[in-house]
Parts: sequence; C-alpha cells; structure tokens
Amino acid sequence: MSKYACEFVGTFALIFLGCGTIVFMHSEVGPLGIALAFGLSVVAMAYTVGPISGAHLNPAVSLGFLVSRRLGPGDFVAYIAAQCVGAIAAAGVLYLIAADKVGGFDIAVNGFAQNGWAAYGVSSAFLFEFVATFLFVTVVLSSTAEGGAGALAGLAIGLTLVAIHLAGITVSGSSVNPARSLGPALFAGEAAVDQLWLYVLAPMLGGAAAGLLQLSGALAPGLSRRPGKRGGTAHHAAAQAN
Repeated sequence: MSKYACEFVGTFALIFLGCGTIVFMHSEVGPLGIALAFGLSVVAMAYTVGPISGAHLNPAVSLGFLVSRRLGPGDFVAYIAAQCVGAIAAAGVLYLIAADKVGGFDIAVNGFAQNGWAAYGVSSAFLFEFVATFLFVTVVLSSTAEGGAGALAGLAIGLTLVAIHLAGITVSGSSVNPARSLGPALFAGEAAVDQLWLYVLAPMLGGAAAGLLQLSGALAPGLSRRPGKRGGTAHHAAAQAN
C-alpha cells in the first residue's frame, strides 16, 4: 500500500472511530470516552500505517514536518489531499449509518461531531486550537525524530491527543486537525461550514510554529533534524533504535 493510501486509511479510521463515538455514543461514554476514542485511534494507526507513511493523519502535522524539513513539498500536498478525502469518506459512511437509525436521525438536534464554539467565544476557541496543535505537533516531531521516543512514540502521541481532548472539548470541540473538522462539517450544515475557517487556520499556524521550533533545535538540540529523515513515525524511530 502506498504512503498516500496509508494516509487515507489512517485518517478514515481516526474520523470513523473518533467522530463515530461522538455521533453514536456520546451520551454513554462522555468526554473521557470521546477523548480515548480519538487517542487510541491514533495509537492504532501509528503502529499500523506508520511504518509506511509516518501516520500524520492531520494536515497540521504534515505542515510541521514540511517546515522542519522532514517532508517534501510534493508529499505534503499529496498527504493533505489523502487526509481530507479520507476524512470526508469516513464522515460520509457515518452519515449513511446515522440516516438508518430507527426513528430517524436529526442532525439539527443531535449534531454530527462537528467542531464549533458556543460556551466560549471565538478568540478562546482560536487560542486553544493554536496552542493545543502546537503542543501536539511538537510531541509528534520530537518523539518521532531520531533519538526520540522510539517504539513508544505512537503511545506518546495518542496519549497527548487524549489529554488535549479532555482539556478542550468544551472550549472548541477540540479538533487540532483540519481534516477532522472538514469531514463532519460538510454533512453538518451551513453553521459548521461557516466556522470551519478557525479549525483550518489555527491548527495550521500551530503546526507551522511547532515545525519552526523543531527546525531551530531549541527544544531538543540532540534530536536529528537532517532533511533526509522524512516522514517520521513510531516505527521508523523504533527501527533506527533497534
């Protein structure tokens, strides 16, 4: 399977399982269950498609790799395309499942796992998405670099995503991933699409900032930043460590 197909499959799994938990099980599992669904999905995909594509599953992560010179421009564009298509496809499958609910499924009443701000204002949502994405991509870049977390990188990344969701679900819906926001928004309706700009701009800025930090070597100067080390994955790091 090509690395682009891996990004499609990995992002599909993340949206299908994470957003599926919100759509079908939110009242049963609550915020902790939702956070675990997203985090564990990332862990599973890190060790499944990571050896091939790096398991970015997120345009903001791919931007961080591009800025830190660990991903080429051509791969960057193709990765984002695969991630967005995977997210939309997963949301489409979730929509088909929800539409067959006995008694019907009202998106206007139940929502469709879209991100949005309500209890907190737009500035709070923007700031959370920027800071949380910066921290998340920093963990991804540092843990997958040569000399980083090695075989434990996938677990570190997934647990970081769990913590981010626990902190920010109420503030912004906790996206930190433009593809994750895009897929459900296209099915949720006009209000979700109107708010989509924040969930693209803030995470991409956060990912770029994390890439610049990694490139500077200020956070972990001992980690490899050689341009030839592209992609970045728990399995790549583990293979190098072993």
